[in-house]
Amino acid sequence: MRGLLVVVTLPLCLFASAQLEAQSAASDPALTARIDSVYSRFSTPGSPGCALGVSRGGVTFTRGYGLASVELGVPITPATVFDIGSVSKQFTAMSVVLLAQDGKLSLDDEIQKLVPEVPRYAKPVTIRQLLHHTSGLRDYIDILGWSGIGDEAVTTDADALRAISRQKGTNFEPGSEFLYSNSGFFLLSVVVKRASGVSLRDFAARRIFAPLEMTHTQYVDRHDMIVPGKAGSYGEGPNGGFVLALANWEQTGDGAVNTTVEDLFKWDRNFETGTVGGSAGLREMQTPGVLTGGKPIAYALGLTVDSLRGARRVSHGGSWAGFRAHLLRFPDLKVSLISLCNLSSSNPGLLNQRVAELLLQGTLGPTQPFTAFRPSSAAPFRPPPEALAGMAGTYHTDELLADWVVTVRGDSVFAQPGLGAEFPLRPTGSGVFNAFGTRVTLVRSGDRVTGLTLDNRGLRNFQLTKVTP
Repeated sequence: MRGLLVVVTLPLCLFASAQLEAQSAASDPALTARIDSVYSRFSTPGSPGCALGVSRGGVTFTRGYGLASVELGVPITPATVFDIGSVSKQFTAMSVVLLAQDGKLSLDDEIQKLVPEVPRYAKPVTIRQLLHHTSGLRDYIDILGWSGIGDEAVTTDADALRAISRQKGTNFEPGSEFLYSNSGFFLLSVVVKRASGVSLRDFAARRIFAPLEMTHTQYVDRHDMIVPGKAGSYGEGPNGGFVLALANWEQTGDGAVNTTVEDLFKWDRNFETGTVGGSAGLREMQTPGVLTGGKPIAYALGLTVDSLRGARRVSHGGSWAGFRAHLLRFPDLKVSLISLCNLSSSNPGLLNQRVAELLLQGTLGPTQPFTAFRPSSAAPFRPPPEALAGMAGTYHTDELLADWVVTVRGDSVFAQPGLGAEFPLRPTGSGVFNAFGTRVTLVRSGDRVTGLTLDNRGLRNFQLTKVTP
């Protein structure tokens, strides 16, 4: 069955409502074919793929595309288990909301009340700010990664706490900006454990997954845990085909939920029934944050609340190793879409949007103008040799777990953090380089190179000092 496009169809009638008059996929073979065409790339023999779930008014439609195991030729079905990456954040947020309802904590508590390992900065950091990504805390994934620790290494809660505790500053004053940071939701897993006395894995199992009968859902907090029915994790190979994409980090909170399309339908229905959290808890979950200056943001508690072409939208995406996931809900239209994939280039958020536009044709507002990205045709920047003089050496900061060693070979520059793999610093301008989407800027005192500054999504103005020539 290798490479077979597997179709799993449940009995279904996607009925129309006052707002939704499009025919259902089940009763409209042409619509079904158009939905299948959105996922057609995964019909290539031997390809990983996705599980799709569509719910309208509580009635579900599911499909499986591609292979859960490329090695064994096992097809994806709606019962296939996937790591859903940051989609997990909404379950972490619900766990914190439940503890607040229990009186075990307040969302406005300072984080140090339960996690004193977090340094105190000029302004306090609260649990609510962690939930809204407004804490300013640097992302522990970047800190560990730029310390030379790769996805394949085994890292624990202690490693992440150690990385966060070393930080002498924040990316911005807590509460003043929105900046997505995995540190906040990892710390919430520690908050849950210390407030409840059990791990986030056990708390969510008892208070969320069991009441909703999500029998194939769990936080996976050990890299060696066997998860029955789980898909493999893949990326595209450099010379075609597919390769394994592995990760062994054991932190939870910011990710680590493993689940199925079928189980996620039960979670989706909870936003109507309130079985877990009640109406107050679900309202809290879907209330966007507000910055200290009064400006609202789109991020609520593990969920983004915005709109697509005039229709209110609640969504979140996730990625880890080769897994990609996206949940999309239109609450007012009673339509939800779930795409869970096991290929790093799958882009389930875009897939969900395309299916939504097919299902809601005639309901959504006009298409917004789109300007395609066009890569620059300019020749790559090549600095003169004298511009690289003095770059080679060792760079240190107490905020990383290892030093960087920078090497210059001819007109090429390479960096190696700790025992991690060496990687190129690609010049983009005078004294400016790029590495994996991070801007690396030379710091000079006169003609002497004195340090490097890193800037990316998780780190701003992060300084390394040159300590050896």
